Amino acid sequence: MVNVEKIKKELENVKYPGFAKSIVEFGFVKDIQVNATNCLVSLDITSTASEVEAQLRKDITACLSAIGMNVTLNFNKPQEAKQSSNSVSGKNIAPQIKKIVMVSSGKGGVGKSTTTVNLAVAAAMQGKRVGILDADIYGPNIPRMMGLQGKEVEVVGDKAKPLNAYGVDVMSMGMLMEEGQALIWRGAMIMKAIQQLLRDILWEELDILFIDMPPGTGDAQLTLAQSVPVSAGINVTTPQHVALDDSRRSLDMFKKLHIPVAGIVENMSGFICPSCNTESDIFGMGTCEALATQYDTQVLANLPIEPAIREGGDTGKPVVYFAPESISAKRYMIAADKLIAFLDSVDDNINNSAIQPSMPAGVSACSTEGQKIKAEQEKAKKSDESCGTGCGCH
Repeated sequence: MVNVEKIKKELENVKYPGFAKSIVEFGFVKDIQVNATNCLVSLDITSTASEVEAQLRKDITACLSAIGMNVTLNFNKPQEAKQSSNSVSGKNIAPQIKKIVMVSSGKGGVGKSTTTVNLAVAAAMQGKRVGILDADIYGPNIPRMMGLQGKEVEVVGDKAKPLNAYGVDVMSMGMLMEEGQALIWRGAMIMKAIQQLLRDILWEELDILFIDMPPGTGDAQLTLAQSVPVSAGINVTTPQHVALDDSRRSLDMFKKLHIPVAGIVENMSGFICPSCNTESDIFGMGTCEALATQYDTQVLANLPIEPAIREGGDTGKPVVYFAPESISAKRYMIAADKLIAFLDSVDDNINNSAIQPSMPAGVSACSTEGQKIKAEQEKAKKSDESCGTGCGCH
C-alpha cells in the first residue's frame, strides 16, 4: 500500500525546473495526503512563472501515476508583482533597497567579480548594509569568492533567504545548482531568472546592493535596468586597448539606459612583486584616465596584479578583509569611499521610466495591434495625457 513516505520518496526524483536539486531537497513539498489510490500534494514554490508550475504538474503527475496514484496538486506561489511603471516612478520590484550598483564589463576575465566582492566588503566594513546579487548566470563565481561554496540556501515561506559572509548578504545562481552544472538558457529565461533573484529573495533593507552582471551589453543588463532603478554603474576593465574598446560599449550602454556612471576600475594595472613589494608596469598603467574623461566620470581605482587578490578569490577570503594592509586592499577602500560619496550625490528619486517597454508583453510593435497602441501613445503625448499602458511615454 502506498503511504506518505512512499510518495515523498518518489517525489525526490522530481527536479525543480532548471536545477539539479529535487523539490523535496528544496523543501517545497509542504503536505501530502493519501486516501487509497488518491493523493493530494501541496507545494510552496518561489517562482511566479506559469511555465514552472506547468512543468512541475507534468513531472509530478507522471512520477506518481507510475505507481498507480491519482494526483491532485495545490501550488502556493508568490503573487506576480504588479508593475508600478508610469511616467513618474518607473518600475521597482525591490523597493526595500536604497541604492543599486551595476558592476559591468565589456568583456569577461577582467576581474569584475573580484571587484564586486571587495567593493561590497569594503562598504560593509564602513558600516553600510550591503548585499551582492550574482547575476552572472552563466559563470557565477561569487559563492567561491565569498567562501559560501557548498552552503545550503534556506527557504522561508515562498522566498529564499540570502546567505551572509563578512557582513554582506549574498545570493547567486551558483548556490541553487550543483557545482559544475551548465545552464544552457535562452535570453528569455535569463531575464526571468534575474527578476526572480530580485523579487523572490528575502532581501532585507539594504543601503547598497551590488549586482555582478554578465559581461557584455545584452538581455541581462536591459532587464535589470527596466526592473529596478539603478543608482550607479561601475565599469571594470584592464589597461589594454583591446579591453578599453569593449569598455566604451559598456559605458555607452550606461548612457543609453540612463544609469549614472560612478566610475571605472582598472584591474591588472601594474604588478606588485611579493618579494620586494615594488610595482612594475606589465600590461600598461593609467590608460583609463582618458576614457574616464571622455565619458565624464572618474577612475575609482587602479588595482595591480597582487598575489593576495588571487589567493583571496580562490579561498573565499577577500583581500580587503584578510589583508587590509596590502596595496590592493587600501585602494579598494579608497574606491569604496569614492563610490559611497557618488551614491550620496545621486538623486534618491532616480527612476527608469524612460526605458520601460512601450508595448505590452507579447505584442509586436509591427503588428496591427502594436500600430494601434503606438498611435494612441502619440496622441496621448500631444494631448498631454497618459496612454495608460505604463510605458512611460508621459
